[in-house]
Amino acid sequence: MMNSIDKNNLLAILPNDDVLSQCMHCGMCLATCPTYELTMQEKSSPRGRIRLIKSVARGELEITPAFVKEMSYCLDCQACETACPASVKYGSMVEAARVMISNGKSGRTVGNYVKKFGMNFIIAEKIFLKITANILKFYQRSGMQKLIHKSKVMNLFSKNLSEIDKLSPRISDVFSDKIIKEINMPYGEVKHNVLFLSGCIMNVAFSEINQDTLEILLQNNCKVICPKAQGCCGSLHAHYGELPKAVELAKHNLEIFSKYDFDFLVSNSAGCGAFMKEYVHLFENDPKLAEKAKIFSSKILDITQFITSIELNKNIGTIDVPVTYHDACHLCHTQKITKAPRDFLKLIPGLSIIPLEESMWCCGSAGIYNVVEYEDSMKILERKMKNISSTKAKIVVTGNPGCIGQIKYGAEKFNVDIEVIHPATLMNRAYKNYKSS
Repeated sequence: MMNSIDKNNLLAILPNDDVLSQCMHCGMCLATCPTYELTMQEKSSPRGRIRLIKSVARGELEITPAFVKEMSYCLDCQACETACPASVKYGSMVEAARVMISNGKSGRTVGNYVKKFGMNFIIAEKIFLKITANILKFYQRSGMQKLIHKSKVMNLFSKNLSEIDKLSPRISDVFSDKIIKEINMPYGEVKHNVLFLSGCIMNVAFSEINQDTLEILLQNNCKVICPKAQGCCGSLHAHYGELPKAVELAKHNLEIFSKYDFDFLVSNSAGCGAFMKEYVHLFENDPKLAEKAKIFSSKILDITQFITSIELNKNIGTIDVPVTYHDACHLCHTQKITKAPRDFLKLIPGLSIIPLEESMWCCGSAGIYNVVEYEDSMKILERKMKNISSTKAKIVVTGNPGCIGQIKYGAEKFNVDIEVIHPATLMNRAYKNYKSS
């Protein structure tokens, strides 16, 4: 579909609402941009990058290494969209530029080929992802990882390689699709009929969160359908320039999920939920899938949205502990969901909820950003960890796997004594407390 994309095709890739001319260059975005905060350079700001994209699209600027660097240097956190008075869809613009780079001559680099292989042949293919996950699990559990780190052999290749290795998610003992059945009946009468995305990385590395999510849905009268044939939603691919594969994955899931009768699809990953809501735009010009995609995207709810919108099973135990909440970027900035997660936490008796300074400031994870831009990612993470530490909370709650992994790493790196968990895990813990009391 997009095997050869160059600067002349950029305008065709961008959304139809002429976002290139929406930006007023007012500068409201500057104070919200983590990369501008780090460099204080206009080119590393949202409005600066928009000018670069405009120039390339109009043929006024070549696709230089500097242009490629700036498109990669952006976190795509979309905090600028929240701040923008003109509602500029900046995320769509930078993602379109990444498509152009990845599929054009400028994408013919070793790093880009490695990225393509990882995304298109490992993450996108369930069987290869599971094989890779099992290899990684052996590496993590066998003592090999500790031995390699102790030997410092990784330092021979890169000064950051050992740290990047520590950022790899710890693979779950059992993948969630081995535990979660296709049809899961609630503990009481059926009041809600929901679909559940088990995901790709969530399935192999955050299986426990999937199980916690399932448990609280079953506690709340939900019949939960988790199709075995589902696959990766395509979120990472769309954000990092692999749009053809993202569309392929989205089409597969749309066709699988549309076979079922459901009220809502419940997501426990901010990035996945955000991208599935975009299926409506991906297929708006497809006569066969446009209506199907429109209906599907309208039914996507974050787990915190869903639970706070229904009559709660109040057989829930007390958790007497101070907690704070970090807003995942693709929940607060992309999906504009900020109230539901906080209302969700208020449903758990005993919690003392402490506001987090700059809660909507990115943690530096941003998909694979903490791998490809490790050092700057750590500067952003250090700022986040200082704010978390100042709350004196015992638990930080956040609704995205990337954020969970990044902040866990930050807690160890910056010596912050705090547990990092998903909202569903905390609520399921409360339900278990009620049962044991």
